[in-house]
Amino acid sequence: GVKLLLHGLCSNTTVKSLDLKGNNLRSVGAEALAKLLRQNKSIRSLILEWNNLGLWEESFSLFCQELGANNFLQLLDLRNNQINHQGAGELAMALKQNASLQKLDLRWNNIGLLGGRALLNCLHSNKTLKRLELAGNNIPSDILKAVEQAMDHNQDRQAILRETQNRTYILSKEVLSLKDEKTKQFLDFMDTIDKQREEIARSGRMSAAQVSQLQEALDEQHSIMNSLKAKLQMTEAALALSEQKVHNLGELLNAAKQEQASMAERHFMELQQQKQEGDDREGKLLRDLSAASEKNLLLRNQVDELEKKCKIQQDQLFQVKQDLTNTTAELKLRAVQAEERLEMEKRRFKQSLEDMESLRVKEVDHMTQHIEASERSMQDRIQRLEAIRIALEEELSQVKAAALAERGQAEEELIKVRSQARLEEQQRLEHLEEKLRLVTASWDEAQNCCLKQKQMVTEAQAKANQLSLHADGLRRRLEELQQDLKSKEEEKVTEVNKVKVELQEQVGHLQAERTAQDGLREKIAALERQLKALSSNHREALLDKEGEISMLLEKLRMKEADISRMREEEAQRASFLQNAIMAYVQGSPLGTLSSRK
Repeated sequence: GVKLLLHGLCSNTTVKSLDLKGNNLRSVGAEALAKLLRQNKSIRSLILEWNNLGLWEESFSLFCQELGANNFLQLLDLRNNQINHQGAGELAMALKQNASLQKLDLRWNNIGLLGGRALLNCLHSNKTLKRLELAGNNIPSDILKAVEQAMDHNQDRQAILRETQNRTYILSKEVLSLKDEKTKQFLDFMDTIDKQREEIARSGRMSAAQVSQLQEALDEQHSIMNSLKAKLQMTEAALALSEQKVHNLGELLNAAKQEQASMAERHFMELQQQKQEGDDREGKLLRDLSAASEKNLLLRNQVDELEKKCKIQQDQLFQVKQDLTNTTAELKLRAVQAEERLEMEKRRFKQSLEDMESLRVKEVDHMTQHIEASERSMQDRIQRLEAIRIALEEELSQVKAAALAERGQAEEELIKVRSQARLEEQQRLEHLEEKLRLVTASWDEAQNCCLKQKQMVTEAQAKANQLSLHADGLRRRLEELQQDLKSKEEEKVTEVNKVKVELQEQVGHLQAERTAQDGLREKIAALERQLKALSSNHREALLDKEGEISMLLEKLRMKEADISRMREEEAQRASFLQNAIMAYVQGSPLGTLSSRK
């Protein structure tokens, strides 16, 4: 029945604990248990108390072999199974290979001295067994104490391993958390930098749009200037026509005076007065024309630079002048026919002059209003650009302050991590020094015990020599006692050697732990280097951003200088045009007529 049960459990993956206490298991049961240990990977606790597994050596040796190959069982109870020293030797061989068993109960068996020694020897290679119960097996107390010491050593080792694993896990978590925090900070910093770039690009676009608007306004003003120049040219042509008309009128008046001299004496005085008025007007017109010609020469000298850019317009003016000369020739031909229409033309001429003066006044007012409006718009735009520049400078100062704050926080975190690592290393070193002190104290105690035992041996030898004088029969007993003492000394020497080996192993483990600590230190140094590299990258990025911002500020300054220069040029041009228009209006014959009126 047990064989069938264990055969069914070979493929089971849910049973964690198996209790077969008091079932009188023998050879077949031991073989079935060996098969179970070979195939099952889920059982962690196996209780076999009150059975007879140790009576059949071959089946028990199979059980022990499979136990050595099993790496999943953690608790094994073999109390009252009639295990002798040979079975203990098989168990010792299994324990040398096993790496998962933590508790083994062998109480109330027949292990004896040899079995106890075998189990003690196997404990030097087994580092996972925490508890080994050997009561009721006729094992000497010193071997039991050595076994307890080995168990304590294994427990201390496992505790140290757990502590180191927990510390390494905590350190790895802290390092990962630091990495995550730094990556988050770096990503946030990059997001802020991208946002600043976008804002700078937007401000650049706005400034470009504003510059384009300013250029359009300048183009409009240039077009207005061109229109004013065309109007000036038209006025010059009108003045030339008026001069020709005046000249023609003078000739007509002279002819009329010569023809009407014989008409009547009544109109003689009126004609003389009209002649005098005509002469005065002609003198004034000639003076005005000379002044206008001088002013036109000055204007032409000042507009030479503009005439270079407007060659096409000069050609058109030349054509217009040619047309005017042709029209003057035609007018001269038609002057004879225009005698009857002199009075009507005078009236129309006066009305046209008045209309021209009103139009000029209106155009001058319109131009002044337009120039003032353009200057106001330019001032508003310049104020807006200055406000944008001030906002950008404030944002730059805020970004610099935030970067400095983040840098200070990162340095404080580095200092904290370093201090924590130093404190932990100091605590570990103190703990290891305490352990070394305890080991040296135990070593001194073992040496004292050996010295005491040697003294006892010497005393026993002296007593034996004294007793040998008394009786020959006691010599045999003394020899037997000496042999026993020699065996005990050998055992003690072996124990001392074992203790030395254990101490050497502990020293090796301590050195391994020191190397692990050195590795952790190197990792911390590498992390510090990475943090330094990240900080240097942050600094380089900040420097790049500051360079870009300085370049943008320089561009803004250049644009502001260009805008101010354009404003000055526009103001100069506007003042020049106003002065020219005012001078022309004041010096023109229309101005004199308006003043007389």
